[in-house]
Amino acid sequence: MNAPYEGDRGRGANGDPTGPVPPTPPLPADQDPYVQDAYRNDPFRAQDPTAQDPVTEALHDRAAHPPPPPGQPAPPLYQQPAAGRHTPDPQLRASSPPPEQHGPPPHLPYGDVDTATLFLGLDGLMTQAAGDRPEPDAFAHLYRDQQHYEPRQPAPGPAAAASAPGPEAVPQQPAPTPEPAPVAAAGKPSGGRASGLFKSSAVMAAGTMVSRLTGFVRSALIVAALGGAVLGDSWQVAYQLPTMIFILTIGGGLNSVFVPQLVRAMKEDDDGGEAYANRLLTLVVMVLGVLTVLSVVAAPLLVKMVSFDISRDPAANEVAVAFTRYCVPTIFFMGLHVVMGQILNARGRFGAMMWTPVLNNIVMIATFGLFIWVYGTAETSHIGVTTIPDEGIRLLGIGTLLGLVVQALAMIPYLRDADFKLRLRFDWRGHGLGKAAKLAKWTVLFVLANQAGVLVVTQLSTWAGNTANDQGHPGTGFISYASAQLIWNMPQAIITVSVMAALLPRLARSAHDGDTGAVRDDISQGLRTSAVAIVPISFGFLSLGVPLCTLVYGSSGAGIPMGYMLMAFGVGLIPFSVQYVVLRAFYAYEDTRTPFYNTVIVAAVNAAASGLCFLVLPARWAVVGMAASYGLAYIIGVGVAWRRLSKRMDGDLDTAHIVRTYARLAGASVPATLISGAVVYGIMQMLGSGFLGSLAALVAGVAALLAVFYVAARKMRIEELNALVGMVRSKLGR
Repeated sequence: MNAPYEGDRGRGANGDPTGPVPPTPPLPADQDPYVQDAYRNDPFRAQDPTAQDPVTEALHDRAAHPPPPPGQPAPPLYQQPAAGRHTPDPQLRASSPPPEQHGPPPHLPYGDVDTATLFLGLDGLMTQAAGDRPEPDAFAHLYRDQQHYEPRQPAPGPAAAASAPGPEAVPQQPAPTPEPAPVAAAGKPSGGRASGLFKSSAVMAAGTMVSRLTGFVRSALIVAALGGAVLGDSWQVAYQLPTMIFILTIGGGLNSVFVPQLVRAMKEDDDGGEAYANRLLTLVVMVLGVLTVLSVVAAPLLVKMVSFDISRDPAANEVAVAFTRYCVPTIFFMGLHVVMGQILNARGRFGAMMWTPVLNNIVMIATFGLFIWVYGTAETSHIGVTTIPDEGIRLLGIGTLLGLVVQALAMIPYLRDADFKLRLRFDWRGHGLGKAAKLAKWTVLFVLANQAGVLVVTQLSTWAGNTANDQGHPGTGFISYASAQLIWNMPQAIITVSVMAALLPRLARSAHDGDTGAVRDDISQGLRTSAVAIVPISFGFLSLGVPLCTLVYGSSGAGIPMGYMLMAFGVGLIPFSVQYVVLRAFYAYEDTRTPFYNTVIVAAVNAAASGLCFLVLPARWAVVGMAASYGLAYIIGVGVAWRRLSKRMDGDLDTAHIVRTYARLAGASVPATLISGAVVYGIMQMLGSGFLGSLAALVAGVAALLAVFYVAARKMRIEELNALVGMVRSKLGR
């Protein structure tokens, strides 16, 4: 017993007695809390006759049991008490398990049998005696995002032990209501799932990075080969049409509804979901086959729908229609790739979906490299819609189609490795495909709203670009807009998407459990963590946009106009990234209607602002204004989405902390951008906008931007930056 220590009571600071302490009178034995019940439940007293008072026991027994008649044996004076209802059988514990077959067990030293050895320390005995459960790991919540989501299962109680085989079935007390089992921390021997998740995330991240980089090289070669004038816009329209048609018809539903159905079928069906996946694959093949044939026939109408200005120019329309008829068959192989990739994802094979697009990029890089080798760059060959040969159109068209074919067919070996057999199945009725299609309603409307805004921008940017080209300002059309947007979107795809990929499992669990505080913390962490990189990069586009585009797209002669468009996109990256994170919260709550309404608002504002730029600004600056309108639309969209999310969570958002972080990061980015812009301007004035001048300006500008931003951010004591720097140092071992 831990009795209170009273040896120092009544002593002074130096240990001297401060006065006489009156002695405490002892309590009677029946009132002393330490000894009053000490011998009440002595198990040995009822079994050891020598420990009992013989006189008292004899008198008690004679009074309770009269002596037997003469000639009959006397009953035993002392008997073993009857076993209680819930008393465990001692032989059940004493039964020895069968010996191991192959020598001593490998798990425990000194030949102990790990299945029969029970380790109980003092803490364990005290805990079990008190009926308490062991405390859960206090740091387990830090590793929630590294575990696969599973429904909470009750912890095994005493009833599980009672069901073990033994000599007799011993009834047990009903188990108390179990608590949810704590999540195991990563890094323990039982954390195999966490290591598997890390491995899958690393494979996906590496594949995404390589795919983005090769796509960046592909875009640079396309602009170098075709230029930024009408020929480049005609190609960009034809190349974008298959993606628009696929997303509008079947792509959105595949990603949002049918993939969860694949996972459900894999878990519930006896064949692991193979029949359901083959039915879905067959249905998609049939639909996309019909859609591809119709698109090839309707190529002139599709070109007119996307760009009326190109369709009214006979030479440009002829080239655009020819490119379209080579590109639209990629709809079929695009859908095939998506379905097979999602089948693999449902079976835990994530690498193929991320790495096979690299093959498409490699084929297209080789195609446009061959085109440049034969015909030269657009700046040297002055190739256009009236001078491009039919052989060049066929080369580019066949190479583009071949890239998607290789990308789709490369999935088949992965399916075979996953023991999935491709078979055509036409028994579609009664297997849930119709119900899944109905669930895709809001996602399809979401895609329609988004593509409606893209369609308006495509129409206006091609029109303005052709007008500016006629006025002697090439490189200000749709292909320049799309190329600048590709560069602008890379930080979002690499940083924000990666951060949210790590937080999404934890966010989904918190929303499922109704833990509003945890959802708030996850959203706040995602926004502030991504902002450390997104905010300075978005401001950096203002100072580095021109040298970056002249370095990459300088051979096309459209580097400087693209640089202006990248600068116009610039700061809009901040609300674009915030919008992505905020919408993940709605998806975590399984709310797809709110993202649809929010997308309608963004698309409407973008279309209206782009139309205003087209009407007000000169043709050479109209598309630059459309790039700025994109960021403006997302600023308004973020305001609407944030207000709705705050209302859903009863105002429980970390707004002040988030705004303070973004304001400090912006305050550190402004002087860095000004100094970096001055460095870039000075170098390009001295060395020009060629390859050497662009490279020197870009390197010096990036160095100045990072140095000034880092110093300013450390002075402002931005905690997220300090945490990021500490993490990097720990990884480097410094």
